[in-house]
Amino acid sequence: MSKSLPGVLAYWLAEVPYREAWDLQRSLVEAVRRREHPGALLLLQHPHVFTIGRRGDGSTLLWSEEECARRGVELVWSDRGGDATYHGPGQLVGYPILDLPALGSDILRHIRGLERSLIAYLATLGIASEAGAPGMTGVWARGAKVAAIGVKLNQTVTSHGFALNLTSDLEIFNAGIVPCGLVGKRATSVLEVSGLRVDVAEAARAYPRHFAKTHGVAVEWADPASLRVMLASVGEQVSTRTLPVV
Repeated sequence: MSKSLPGVLAYWLAEVPYREAWDLQRSLVEAVRRREHPGALLLLQHPHVFTIGRRGDGSTLLWSEEECARRGVELVWSDRGGDATYHGPGQLVGYPILDLPALGSDILRHIRGLERSLIAYLATLGIASEAGAPGMTGVWARGAKVAAIGVKLNQTVTSHGFALNLTSDLEIFNAGIVPCGLVGKRATSVLEVSGLRVDVAEAARAYPRHFAKTHGVAVEWADPASLRVMLASVGEQVSTRTLPVV
């Protein structure tokens, strides 16, 4: 770790079911709060799932639960901020678990930092993007949302985070829900706006340097297996499916 910047450990977890990643986040929040972990950036993708955040009441879900099940899309009511969103293959999901006061930050600066980091990463792909107007948190390209942000503050520690559409199935995203509860707006992807087919693992390797810059931290890669050891020491049970060795 850098001697001058706070350290954060990045983990590439490959594909993880939403509920298992949610359990992992809760465990890490406690570990960070107890100063038993310096802070984490979990990078992964999920199988098909719609999640409804704390602002949602289910009205922005356009498919019935039966239709979701028929199409193989899980439905989860989440404790993150925001309304309805979609996660699935071809999407880079990032969950920063950070003690904000320890970084000299707050929740608004954290969210703005996520927006700026994603804009900077997209610029490396030749894609011009921008943060949304008030009430439209996230990153937008050509008038559509390319990255959604929904976070939770657990006292002083963050969880949940962002989802960047790389080669996401936009038919599911735009037909099954009103994305982020924004009527008249739609989701887009890196593939749709640029024609680039970017692999999720490739994006995960490239993104952390932008996160480090906007958050003022030093990011180092860590073996996901080390989370088993750390969480076991505080009495948490973590499945091997949740923490793949890649």
